[in-house]
Amino acid sequence: MATKKDIETVTDAVEAAAETVVEEVKKAAKKAAPKAAEAAETVEKAVKKTAKAAAGTAEKAAEAVSEAAAETVAKAAGAVKEAAAKVEKKAEAAAKVEKKAETAAKPAAKKAAKGAQGDMKKLEGMPRLKKRYIDEISPALKTKFGYENVMQIPYLEKVVINMGLGTDKENPKGIEAAIKELTTIAGQRAVPTRAKKSVANFKVREGMTIGAKVTLRGDRMYYFVDKLFNIVLPRVRDFRGVSEKAFDGRGNYALGLKEQLIFPEINYDDVDKVRGMNVVFVTSANTDEECKELLTQLGIPFVQG
Repeated sequence: MATKKDIETVTDAVEAAAETVVEEVKKAAKKAAPKAAEAAETVEKAVKKTAKAAAGTAEKAAEAVSEAAAETVAKAAGAVKEAAAKVEKKAEAAAKVEKKAETAAKPAAKKAAKGAQGDMKKLEGMPRLKKRYIDEISPALKTKFGYENVMQIPYLEKVVINMGLGTDKENPKGIEAAIKELTTIAGQRAVPTRAKKSVANFKVREGMTIGAKVTLRGDRMYYFVDKLFNIVLPRVRDFRGVSEKAFDGRGNYALGLKEQLIFPEINYDDVDKVRGMNVVFVTSANTDEECKELLTQLGIPFVQG
């Protein structure tokens, strides 16, 4: 069993050995320090050289990249300018074309506007009977008779008003008054009718005025027919309708009136003599049936029963 002295002896030996190791370490450190400093300096120099080289390379690369980028940007800018110039040229050409189109379109637009205004005025000034014929009567006739072509639909061609003046053949004032009254009734200048040959039994010589007539077409015809059917005939005393037997077999109809006083334009006080007249409705119908249907649709009051 170890004694206290033995322990103290071992302790002293250990301490002495530790001191010796520390001194040796110090000596070794002193010897190694200069070498480590030199190595550190060498490493530092190498690092600095490498950093400088890398910095130079980076600068050169940056310069090269900036030059290439500048060239690319310049090229792109040139391309953009060229494209913009082309677009401007196209825009100028389009503007010129648009101006030419506007210049060319203005007369056409004015003509179209004038045409539309003219059509509107025509429609506004169209006789109501003519408008009714176009909108209602014509389709109804086409449906009833089964026409395949609209040109087959019958229509009023003209209205001829004749006034016989045989009793006034030797009375110029009477003839003049009759022509004036017929002109007032028709709304159009009446013309005298003259004898084509001499008839001794009637004391008629060739060229003598024996009557007056007026031929109505277009709007004046429709105005007169509308007035005749809706205003004049209802003014006739004991009026029961017009005859259904006055067709000529070729689509025309003749109506006789006994006096001119039934027309509202005639002033009773200015009439020197009662004169009758004959009104002939000339249509494009081929048969009396078609003519009758046309006149019925227009409003002529045929006798009932």
